[in-house]
Amino acid sequence: MDVKEFLSKFYKGTKKQTLDAVVYFMEKYKNPEKSLKIIHIAGTNGKGSCVEMISNVLTCAGYKVGKFISPHLIEYNERICVDNKEITDAELEKLITELMPEVVKYNKEHSNDVTLFELEIIMALIYFNRKNCDFVVLETGLGGLHDSTNIVNPIVSIITSIGYDHMHILGNTLPEIAAQKAGIIKENSNTIFISQDNEVNRVIEDTCKAKNNTLHLIKEQDISNYSYDENYQKFDYKNYKNILVNLKGKKQIYNASICLKCMNILKDKGYTINENGIRKGLSTVIHRARFEQLNENPIVIYDGAHNKPAMQNLINSVNMYYKNNKKIFIVSILKTKDYKSMLGELLQDKEAVYIFTSGNSTERYVQGEILANTAKEVMKEANIQVKDLKDALEYVIKDCKNYTIFIVGSFYVYGDVIDMLKEYKNT
Repeated sequence: MDVKEFLSKFYKGTKKQTLDAVVYFMEKYKNPEKSLKIIHIAGTNGKGSCVEMISNVLTCAGYKVGKFISPHLIEYNERICVDNKEITDAELEKLITELMPEVVKYNKEHSNDVTLFELEIIMALIYFNRKNCDFVVLETGLGGLHDSTNIVNPIVSIITSIGYDHMHILGNTLPEIAAQKAGIIKENSNTIFISQDNEVNRVIEDTCKAKNNTLHLIKEQDISNYSYDENYQKFDYKNYKNILVNLKGKKQIYNASICLKCMNILKDKGYTINENGIRKGLSTVIHRARFEQLNENPIVIYDGAHNKPAMQNLINSVNMYYKNNKKIFIVSILKTKDYKSMLGELLQDKEAVYIFTSGNSTERYVQGEILANTAKEVMKEANIQVKDLKDALEYVIKDCKNYTIFIVGSFYVYGDVIDMLKEYKNT
């Protein structure tokens, strides 16, 4: 079996979110998720960084840690890892072969077929159980309440942020979106949340109160002595002093604070997590496609900022590290995103060059010409170009050595960009 081809052709699904299929398969497999100690993470932005930080810290502390992420950047295997090692094609094939007769049966007996994301969740939970993971760090796909991951009873629920994204599914106001994310809050457990405005906080607080769930708020005043250089960010969080984080952008300090709070909760529950493991985990964490440098000459930075809050964070990071550099932004945005609000945040620098592309699929991405026309409305004096993604990358690699290049707007062109850079380096 060609696993990648099989998964690429599997039903992606456009149906309304339900938990039915995952519940069905968990019951068939005697509920493997119930034996797992799960940290469940939702949020508009930051959840991927938190997944990487928490799983890396727990691994450095000596635990066997399962990790589920969404989406993958290059290979499906990235979604399911144990101790930062991806599930192999052979292991995926074995699980698929085992599950497919039951999938076919389920599809015949139910009005909605099993989707690819549901299959991935089912495989992940079975795999983590069979690998005897000490902890599982589980990232939601979309929202929380009706997300396919939300069949678990976590020891800690984490909501990183509430912002505008996927409004056609999650709601048009921040409290409505917060209510969906708050769906991962469970009875008699713990929840970590970065304090936001009063309306959003109230949704999280009320949900926790209704479920006898202990809420741990991350507050700005708990973070002090912040500094950064080209390698690390450093800060204090409550009793933790001089914590180093190997990810760029001040938003990562809040994500790291979530991680520290999560470790405190686990320690209070009796788990041994030494401070060396915490420090090593945060200082060595890697998160691809989040302000990641892919090339040195010229400097090429990839950031998958794909909504308005993420674009705000991106611009803040650009100004922190590269404010005085000459800049080129290569931009690709999916049709499902609010590209107008994203461009409103992106177009801040009158001296920068903005190259708009149609991504790697004219069916899935907003046309480069449409992005360019919208950009002209946002900033009339902007230096705007439209190119094919490959042509744009070839142009900046060969002719723009004095610029810092930022590739932004989507995670889904990351693999193409990596392949193109390899091709140019080999020529």
